[in-house]
Amino acid sequence: MQTPHSGYHWDASARRFFEGWYYRVTLPDCGQTFAFMYSIEDPIGGKPHSGGAAQILGPNDEYLCRTLPNVKTFWAWKQTLGLGHWGKRREGRGEETAVSSLRSAVSINSELRTQNSLAQRHKALLKTPGFLPPEQFTQHIHEGYQATATWHQGVLHEPSGASAGWAYQIQPVYGWGNATSQQQSTAGWLSSLQIFEPGWQILMAHGLATGWIEWNGTRYDFVNAPAYSEKNWGGAFPQKWFWLNCNSFVGELDLALTAGGGRRGVLWWMESVAMIGIHHNGTFYEFVPWNSQVHWEIQPWGHWRMWAENSQFTVELTGTTDLPGTPLRAPTAEGLVFACRDTMLGQITLRLHDRQRNETLLEAYSDRGGLETGGAPWDGVWQSAA
Repeated sequence: MQTPHSGYHWDASARRFFEGWYYRVTLPDCGQTFAFMYSIEDPIGGKPHSGGAAQILGPNDEYLCRTLPNVKTFWAWKQTLGLGHWGKRREGRGEETAVSSLRSAVSINSELRTQNSLAQRHKALLKTPGFLPPEQFTQHIHEGYQATATWHQGVLHEPSGASAGWAYQIQPVYGWGNATSQQQSTAGWLSSLQIFEPGWQILMAHGLATGWIEWNGTRYDFVNAPAYSEKNWGGAFPQKWFWLNCNSFVGELDLALTAGGGRRGVLWWMESVAMIGIHHNGTFYEFVPWNSQVHWEIQPWGHWRMWAENSQFTVELTGTTDLPGTPLRAPTAEGLVFACRDTMLGQITLRLHDRQRNETLLEAYSDRGGLETGGAPWDGVWQSAA
């Protein structure tokens, strides 16, 4: 199930660089979505934009953001999906808890020896940032996060008093490609090279999440909730972009959609690209510039329309919202700034048609879709094809 580009891309050089990750859970019972966005910029440190951040888009598109400026407490795995960033730590809490539980069972001398041993072990554990067993993360990390392909956990506190905590397991269902085949690069095999920047990879088009999220004192427990993850990285930034995503459709338990496009750098010029990817009942339907004609008509906000065709299939996709959306920060050439607008409560309609059989394979609707526009300029409707 591991997709290409699941590992961390930074090559330890001093060039301008960012990497970002996106995790999402949609709760069927209440219709709300939690989207977690993590980023690290110029991880070599000492640069104007060096640092990390964690953002959450929560119920009713409410927003929480915390910066994590110390790049030395960020970690990520090179070969597989795993990352985390530590903010404030609770050093000593574990030792105190362990020692207090021994008080009634050991002598004072033995207790002191145990306390010293535990203190040394916990200091060693927290000396080098990395993945912690979930209970030790809870015990030692006052603010921060850790995430892999199958586990996601964290806690954030804003000075205003807003807070969030979460811990849930993930069962991947679809990566990017047919379920029984080798997983694919979202932007094609050339994305392995430093030609197209930024890179983009859907890590998990669909999965099932079980655990809990606490948002400003309200706890949400869930079992097998639709989950999703993606990432992007590079030393350059798109001029503008759009995005549609949903894996919680009415009456469809095995359907995941991701679509988007943007203007990105290719060596010394810019190009407009877009794609639509659908996973449905074990089959992957891919509409990308190298196998299809992809068209789009995107307003600055409120209406997204895409359609595409290849030799076998056609797809039509519409996203709409009357909500104002929530401004989000994104890594840019000027650092992490408000550069895009999102809602997780968009209406999405999807129609997939088999041209050879002249048969409609799928018609689906959701009012829990993710919709985004970002970058500039957005002077009017962006209408183009790739």
